[in-house]
Amino acid sequence: MARSDGVVIVSERLWAFAGRDGRVREGTMPAPPRLRSIPFVRGLVRLALSLSPLFRGTGVASRRERLLVSAAVVSPFLLFVLPPALELMGWLAVTGGLLVWILRGRTLNLHGAEHRAIGAAEHRQLSATWAGEARPSRFSLRCGTNFAALVLPVSAFAEVLWPLPWTLWTPVAVTLVSLALTMELWEAVQGSRHAAVKGLLLPGLGLQRVTTREPSLEETRLALVAVASVLRRELEEG
Repeated sequence: MARSDGVVIVSERLWAFAGRDGRVREGTMPAPPRLRSIPFVRGLVRLALSLSPLFRGTGVASRRERLLVSAAVVSPFLLFVLPPALELMGWLAVTGGLLVWILRGRTLNLHGAEHRAIGAAEHRQLSATWAGEARPSRFSLRCGTNFAALVLPVSAFAEVLWPLPWTLWTPVAVTLVSLALTMELWEAVQGSRHAAVKGLLLPGLGLQRVTTREPSLEETRLALVAVASVLRRELEEG
């Protein structure tokens, strides 16, 4: 998770935030409920847990920031009361505003640094990357951008094919079903060795040319600090 003020690195049990101010904040992830073994439900659980460092009171975001993000996430579900034209304009305004806020400042560079640091860990190039001798890709198959690129068409089909009468709760239901289906698809695509299946990630990788920028060595080292914090504590705690 790249932010304008630093980088968050998360494992199943731990998270670390390396800030541009030089501070490192560390925390633990919530214990996953047993629901994570149930198909489709497990995807929603994983999504909820991934946002823990952002929404927890002891996380990396301020109370004002948490309220702002929560309002932006909930507001599209309330736009159905507007005429179709105004609903679309409202949705675009909320989405555009949220993207501008998320991608402000150095976020795009730190997003690239986040991918490079994780790639360094995966390819056992931490020291070489820190020294600037290795430059793992700033693009990542596991980036949430790939998930976003998949969820858009899935959501569109889910809305068109929704079999039940349209009611007040339908937008929420369609969204949850779309997210659950996309998580299952995303997991299947990442675990596949077939090039044709992997091709489903190409739109997301292309989108990363917009959502990431080439990081400087200093920005890469910032992300590496967060990675090192998580890895060290994982080893210490066994």
